[in-house]
Amino acid sequence: MQKTVLLINKGKSFMVVTIAKSFTDAGYKVVEVEPTMEDIGVHKEDTNLFVLYLGDYVDDITNTLVYLKDICTEEDKLLIVIGTAAEIETLTQSIPVPLISASFERPFDMKKLVAQADWLLEANDDLAKRKSILLVDDDSTFLKMVKDWLSTKYRVTIVTSGTQALMYIADNTPDLILLDYEMPVTSGPQVLEMIRSESKVDSIP
Repeated sequence: MQKTVLLINKGKSFMVVTIAKSFTDAGYKVVEVEPTMEDIGVHKEDTNLFVLYLGDYVDDITNTLVYLKDICTEEDKLLIVIGTAAEIETLTQSIPVPLISASFERPFDMKKLVAQADWLLEANDDLAKRKSILLVDDDSTFLKMVKDWLSTKYRVTIVTSGTQALMYIADNTPDLILLDYEMPVTSGPQVLEMIRSESKVDSIP
């Protein structure tokens, strides 16, 4: 089956054309979309791999970045980001670092980008066969540390709030949920009570 990448970018710069050509030459189907919720929403089912090419417009797409965060959380999408250090730093204010599969600061090696994409897709296929854990905590640093630790043996999905956890569970059934006790808005015990009230997931440990 042909590999597909969703290339998210604003405009048609020389660098974006080069990225698209590099993926095409490596056997990928490249679907290019603007960084809008509408465009991404239409094509998000085409692939599990998103490549987001950032520019000075990053401050203007906060809603899109939050939408991408939700997709990566709820649908286990792989996200590669490309940009300057400042652009990537701005992005991480909306998308927690643990949700970013890889990042490349410009200038970067095009071959390494494609190789990283190949590795992520292959690893993702392997992960699909593993037991799954949903990790719920509002501390991004803690999430990254625990995800790195558990990912050697398990497929780990992270969310940063009880609300996101409930949204994820509505469409997915993890084998185990690791739930923080104290979180803003919806606490761990409240989330647990709601999980136990749903027959579909009430037996998940």
